[in-house]
Amino acid sequence: MAQPVVGIDVGATLAKLAVREPSGALRYAFVPARALDEVSRRVRELSPRGVGLTGCGANTLEQYLEKTPHRLVEFEAWALGARELLRGLQIDQSAPYLLVSLGTGTSVLRIEGESVTRLGGTALGGGTVLGLGVALAGCASYEELCELARRGQRGNVDLLIGDIYGPGEIALPGDATAAAFGNLARRLTGERLGDDPAAASAAEPADLAAAVMSLVGENVALLVGGLASHAGVRRVVFGGATLPGNETLRAVLTQVSSAIGLEPILLDEGGYAGALGALGYALAAVAE
Repeated sequence: MAQPVVGIDVGATLAKLAVREPSGALRYAFVPARALDEVSRRVRELSPRGVGLTGCGANTLEQYLEKTPHRLVEFEAWALGARELLRGLQIDQSAPYLLVSLGTGTSVLRIEGESVTRLGGTALGGGTVLGLGVALAGCASYEELCELARRGQRGNVDLLIGDIYGPGEIALPGDATAAAFGNLARRLTGERLGDDPAAASAAEPADLAAAVMSLVGENVALLVGGLASHAGVRRVVFGGATLPGNETLRAVLTQVSSAIGLEPILLDEGGYAGALGALGYALAAVAE
């Protein structure tokens, strides 16, 4: 019986699995990075003819695997997987573009043909979203945090341009952020006009969740804009495990990137780009 091939990207928070069945069908899965015994169990049950492995936890997972994996540097894996996803969307890749991976943190790569160069990154990412979201909004899970953010109004937490300038007084939209969490600071210190300090209260959990998404999304998009300008590219491809199911963060990235002149593309399966790249690398290796 023909056997599948597996690609695994072990990050700081999640292990991402991509499985190519003999039929050609492709399956994905997320597993907590701490549960490497569960990852190895799944691999054993599949009895694959090849395993591709990448990510910061690759060394640790390799000790759990019975079959020696084909190892690939994670930046190369992300690029290889993103290329396949973009081909599936029939997007032309002849011009260079930036690949932005929003995982626990965020890394930015410049892709041109087969060339991959890391331009920079930021410690803001999914770890920030989850840490602040759970601490401030009291969520029990990432899924709950995303749902809260979808229903929230960040203007109850963030200080917006429209809060401090009248219409037409400045060449910025009124819903642009003047200070992240600035309205919350005013509320808690009783400094908003007409506020009674004794009546100050924290914001609703949904509003806090939305503000966290905005804080991370805006700053990632602005950083990427600077790197894109320096690299001479306009197209930016966003992926990473922070994006699936996170409508609010996806909307912020799209809105801010477009506003500063970029051409954003958000990959629906971008959280699995590294695993897909590792899978492609293993497929090539077992075919030799």
